[in-house]
Amino acid sequence: MVTEGLGFHSTRIQPPPPVLLSVTIDPSDFTRSLSNQELMKDFLEKREKGKLLIQRNRKLKGNLLRQMQLSVSEDGSIHYGDKVMLVNPDHVDPEAAVFLAGDLSLCMTPDEIKAHLSEELEVPCGLSAAPTKNPVGRNTFVVLSMDRNANGQVLRYGEDFCLGIMAGFEDKMLYLASDHRSLLKSAKKSWLQEVSLVDEISYLTCWQAAYLDPQLRLEYEGMPIATRACHEFEPTPRSLWEILQPGPCP
Repeated sequence: MVTEGLGFHSTRIQPPPPVLLSVTIDPSDFTRSLSNQELMKDFLEKREKGKLLIQRNRKLKGNLLRQMQLSVSEDGSIHYGDKVMLVNPDHVDPEAAVFLAGDLSLCMTPDEIKAHLSEELEVPCGLSAAPTKNPVGRNTFVVLSMDRNANGQVLRYGEDFCLGIMAGFEDKMLYLASDHRSLLKSAKKSWLQEVSLVDEISYLTCWQAAYLDPQLRLEYEGMPIATRACHEFEPTPRSLWEILQPGPCP
């Protein structure tokens, strides 16, 4: 409307037309949001229970590398129930490049991936030799009698015994075992008999210590085993093992 006569010119302003907004919501946004919330919830629950991979890794390494105390022998002999190490002494070998040099201790070597995915250690568990004499969870064994009734008694040549290892764990005991080699079953590099850790005692976990000199083995039958005596398990230089334990020599 326009008004004239008083010198004013007036124009009525028309309101703008209404604008309709169209918002399209993707249902996957809700799904993604819920999925992120569930992942965060699952993460927090696993972290609280200590089941994250990094937590399992730290726990496994903490147990395997936990410092251990070897049993101290007062009479220079090994007794049932003693904590010992199995050490392969260094030797001069023309094929030294094939083997690790130095004194090697027998160590538990679990599969790292399987150990992270399970709460229990893999059975059978692998073994390896490492150049260390520092007693830790992975290389400290316990001398056990087959019937478990000889704790504290002296271990003698010719007696059956087994070697257990807890690897730093409080409720798990594995036993050193070995079977005869065959065409289908043998160690990968040496082609000798396989050695592993199992969770049950059987004839495969039964061991005997033989005196190093074959000509004197009958004379030493039934004699106490010294703490640093060298014992033969196979007729090769790298199969001679010392049962290492602090104490005086007999």
